[in-house]
Amino acid sequence: MTRTTKLWLALFGVLFVAGCSGTSGAWGWYVIDPSTAQGQSNIRFLVGGFWATILLSLIAAALSMMIGLLVALPGMSSNRWVRLPSRIYIEFIRSIPLLPMLFWVFYGLPVVMRSLGFPITIDAFWGAIITLAISDSAFTAEIYRAGIQSIPKGQTEAARTVGLTYSQTMRYVILPQAIRRILPPLANQFIYIVKMSAFASVIGMQELTRRANELVVTEYRPLEIYSLLILEYLVLVLIISFFVRWLERKMGSDESR
Repeated sequence: MTRTTKLWLALFGVLFVAGCSGTSGAWGWYVIDPSTAQGQSNIRFLVGGFWATILLSLIAAALSMMIGLLVALPGMSSNRWVRLPSRIYIEFIRSIPLLPMLFWVFYGLPVVMRSLGFPITIDAFWGAIITLAISDSAFTAEIYRAGIQSIPKGQTEAARTVGLTYSQTMRYVILPQAIRRILPPLANQFIYIVKMSAFASVIGMQELTRRANELVVTEYRPLEIYSLLILEYLVLVLIISFFVRWLERKMGSDESR
């Protein structure tokens, strides 16, 4: 935890303690005061959105990594016609803002599927997952491409010399080295997904932001409730960052050492 983060947490703690002393004035921290029954109930309600946010982010990140790899590999082909669909997909997806894409997936995709003879429905959870996975896959594909192309071509040639096929070369020689190099940017993309999961609240998914919005409607204390929401995201991102740093050390991603 950095010094700046500690200072922000300390400041929030001071404001929280000062505001919990009463219900009058500009501050109303009593709505999330853990020493009262009301505060405990509100905190439990807010924290209950953690699991939905984490599950949504993990599934979306896993799908994004798989789609990104499938898009990145053809994008590095020497054949122009094999490479072209990959470039079109990346440029098209990167140009669409997340919120309009979320609305289209949630409201429009079921209509398109029914017109094709597939009567499906998409709930808020899977609508958010599909949107985040597709939106992030374009950026993940570029991360894969940069990581794979950073591996010297001599290693690919050496693998071909000993009789390895293209898929074997990628699996056993290139990708293990590339993953070590792209782990930090992939971690940044996962943090991006965690933060962008807040958009799922607009289609009714009960994650952190949605629960905070509902509590604001009942308590009429947006400053205090959204402050706790920010703290929740801060703690979540710090946990992810700590795990990523640990994983980097285990995998030896810092090659300069």
